[in-house]
Amino acid sequence: MSKSQILVVDDEPDIRDLVREILEDEGYSVTVAENGESARSAYARHTPDLVLLDIWMPDVDGITLLREWSAGGGHDCPVVVMSGHGNVETAIEATRLGAQDFVQKPISLARLLSIVSQALESGGKKQKAAATPPPAANEPIGSSAVMQVLRGNAEQASQNNLPVLITGEKGTGRENLARFIHSRSGRVGEFVTMDHCELAAEDSRAYLLGGEFEENGQEGVFDRARGGTLFIPDLQEIPVEALRSIQQVLEAGHFVHEGGDGLQNLDCRLIVSAGPDLMDRAQQDESLQQLYYRLNVLPLQLPPLRERPDDVPELVRFYAEWFPNLENLPYRPFSVGAQNRLRNHSWPGNIRELRNLVQRLLVLGAEGEVSVTEVEEALQQNPSEPAPGTSAHPPFFNLPLREAREQFEREYLIYKLKEAGGSVGKLSDAVGMERTHLYRKLRALGVDPKTATARGERK
Repeated sequence: MSKSQILVVDDEPDIRDLVREILEDEGYSVTVAENGESARSAYARHTPDLVLLDIWMPDVDGITLLREWSAGGGHDCPVVVMSGHGNVETAIEATRLGAQDFVQKPISLARLLSIVSQALESGGKKQKAAATPPPAANEPIGSSAVMQVLRGNAEQASQNNLPVLITGEKGTGRENLARFIHSRSGRVGEFVTMDHCELAAEDSRAYLLGGEFEENGQEGVFDRARGGTLFIPDLQEIPVEALRSIQQVLEAGHFVHEGGDGLQNLDCRLIVSAGPDLMDRAQQDESLQQLYYRLNVLPLQLPPLRERPDDVPELVRFYAEWFPNLENLPYRPFSVGAQNRLRNHSWPGNIRELRNLVQRLLVLGAEGEVSVTEVEEALQQNPSEPAPGTSAHPPFFNLPLREAREQFEREYLIYKLKEAGGSVGKLSDAVGMERTHLYRKLRALGVDPKTATARGERK
């Protein structure tokens, strides 16, 4: 008869005693815990072969315990979560944290013994295998079709050394995607981000190329990125002189340190990011245009969050788990209603706005589940969206000039496109813009004439 050690955690004495009696009759060795704190102590004293863990307890909830036991690389034993009033969100959260199974009480005798047997059978394998890690912070998160395609394209791009051009609005995660590609590339060097402030300084060439001077040398960004990845953010904002220097290095395939004479081979992967207006800006700047055509080999476009609302609950769950692990904040699940409200938010700040909102609710919120009321209050305090019924200025008034112009142009053209019944020809006449340039402008702003009027802006 098996002598596997099982820890039963439940705050209801009748259920706790009944489960213990059943398992002891089957030959198992059983330890019981009446609350989260005693379960934590029992687990620390001796790691069992299996934990049957209740979710709702008066002191420490089961999800918190599961998270603690997951920290450091996964559980040392399988955990089966039990709940008398569980829901889909709780089940998803438990399985993401590594729970073997999720069952609702009351549970039949046959079902209980079957689950225990299966969990113990797989326990040995789990102890040897590393737990599946949660998505990294730089991994593109979302199960929508557009994100699945983007992830696949990024994986493919990571397997070669060709330049990658990532376009998208501010806050969509352009640098995160670049880091994701670098992490999958297998390159042993560092991920180096080019600093715009340094590019605007008088010694920008030394910052780019490095320098060999009498007193000491200076390592440039091309040196620092050797064997790794050089990320150039906001290509359209780089000063002209720096654009020309970068273009020269790319054309030659090598560079010379300032004050030196030896050729240094260029040995780094280039990933560049830019806003949706890159094409328009390139047409007005020959240096930018030349560099754009050289770097636009593997283009990847990040969609704004408002165009993939079905990914919002997944992103909310990710950051609701990520911040407690990263900053030791209290874990708080978001109610289904709260997630639905966030799903219907316009997210002018994209993922960056969502991440900050989740963090604020974890830091300043009450205990327990995040409610719709809390979300509404947080959104009303958010300067990107005025409270209902107020006469506050439009949200884009809080953005930098270039971003505000983009948002205004997007909303203006969608509004006029609706008036024109979706006809780009009529829109061209209405706004006084040649049709070819208008198509280019719509594309740069991420406006699809075929769907913009149908989706009601989704703002």
